[in-house]
Amino acid sequence: MTDIEIARSVKLQPITQVAARLNLSEDDIECYGKYKAKIDVVPSPKTDRLILVTAINPTSLGEGKTTTSIGLADGMAKLGKSVCLALREPSLGPVFGIKGGATGGGRAQVAPMEDINLHFTGDLHAITCANNLIAAMLDNHIYQGNALRIDPVKTVWKRCLDMNDRALRNVVIGLGGPTGGVPRQDGFNITAASEIMAVLCLAADMDDLKRRIGDITVAYDYDGNAVTCAMLCIADAVAIVLKDAIKPNLVQTLEGTPAIIHGGPFANIAHGCNSIIATRTAMSLADYVVTEAGFGADLGAEKFIDIKCRAAGISPKAIVLVATVRALKFNGGADKSTLDREDLDALSKGICNLTGHIRNLRDVFGASVVVAINKFITDTDAEIDYIKDVCIKQGADFAVCECWAKGGEGSIELARSVIAAVDKGGKVNYAYTDDMSIKEKIEAVAVKVYGADGVEYTPKARSAIAAAERQGKGKLPVCIAKTQYSFSDDQTKLGRPTGFKITVSDVEIRSGAGFLVAVCGSMMLMPGLGKRPAAMGMTIDSDSYEIKGLF
Repeated sequence: MTDIEIARSVKLQPITQVAARLNLSEDDIECYGKYKAKIDVVPSPKTDRLILVTAINPTSLGEGKTTTSIGLADGMAKLGKSVCLALREPSLGPVFGIKGGATGGGRAQVAPMEDINLHFTGDLHAITCANNLIAAMLDNHIYQGNALRIDPVKTVWKRCLDMNDRALRNVVIGLGGPTGGVPRQDGFNITAASEIMAVLCLAADMDDLKRRIGDITVAYDYDGNAVTCAMLCIADAVAIVLKDAIKPNLVQTLEGTPAIIHGGPFANIAHGCNSIIATRTAMSLADYVVTEAGFGADLGAEKFIDIKCRAAGISPKAIVLVATVRALKFNGGADKSTLDREDLDALSKGICNLTGHIRNLRDVFGASVVVAINKFITDTDAEIDYIKDVCIKQGADFAVCECWAKGGEGSIELARSVIAAVDKGGKVNYAYTDDMSIKEKIEAVAVKVYGADGVEYTPKARSAIAAAERQGKGKLPVCIAKTQYSFSDDQTKLGRPTGFKITVSDVEIRSGAGFLVAVCGSMMLMPGLGKRPAAMGMTIDSDSYEIKGLF
């Protein structure tokens, strides 16, 4: 059975019943049909039992981090624990492209999966509109006399669209003659890469959302001074567009475990995890909260801790590190076409990727770590046993997880290990302190987390760092944008590379989100479609509206 067939085979609970499991009344939610709702209250957190799910460096095939998160929550629920998930929202672009959705898989899914993977409750559309309202107001200001003396060449705010469309990466606007606006070069990002997405996900409440919107830098004037949304007098208007999107969404797993899904920022240009509001809401409604961060732990967990936890004043009590046999074999040099075959040699060569992440999470961040071995049907007993032996030698707790095939029942072992780790866990450490310089922060992450020998800066990056410090942005945390496939900034350096430096080519200010982006390599902020996009294999029945081909 496909994921969508499995999802349709399960009778979902009315969302009011799911809400009742969190002690939410019908007055506390706004229903979007039978199985989705917005949560209309944000009580104060009552628990500190926050569990972060992260992973080793992945392959492009995906290794099941979201699936493991869902299975873990279902496993904990089977043990009688009060638990709630807090996950990211999918983007339409990857759904119709090649990556697929973000609702888990097999017996470990959140539902209704079609709705969540498509328009859901309209959050991403609202973010798109909010982003493009800023763009429209910016260009209108320039056209209507340009009182702020904005330099059209130095506008940094791009439009966005929640779809993969490479033709929009670079465009020229204002070509309609005297009434068509001021001509200038522009471009589109995908909605998940918009700073509005990061702002929404890091905002504590509506007041904080408005403040952050007002702080967004959209352009520079002829003297090089930053121009913000507050200076354009549009912070409240943009917040109005987001008045419903700021409320977290409540759904359920296939086993009825409550799941709050809200926000979905990119994990390179931004911090790659769901909203602070969603996480804090979950922490106010359940005894245990399972959340996740994008990509491998070198990107996702580091940013979760150094950016999100710093902003929210929260800290995970335990970190689950998802590992798969096939990803470790790939890190050991195996070709993707051979990952389904037993290969202990490649596994032994790639296991250093797992041990590198264990040591980082334990020694750099001080976390209580559990390795979740996400089992695929092609994994052999010898391969699984090899990973177990390495975990024992590392002194790391571990559990085999079979949630894809068995749901919560296949996650009981993992759930027990995680509960024990939570009881042992304390507050995690940051990789750097606020008072460090921008370069010191970048170098702390590069050396301590990536294992680099140091950092090299291009002239453009040095100039950008100096400009950020002049603007008083030197105390902001750093968000390093690099490949997810390697500890380094070179995706071909697999395993646990040594003897390398990372190169910072630019530093971009995200003053509304409240962090600096250190660019290492190229960033693809508007993906393109492949030769045969997934959209070409999808159908919808004219009478029943049943969708086919959606995973």
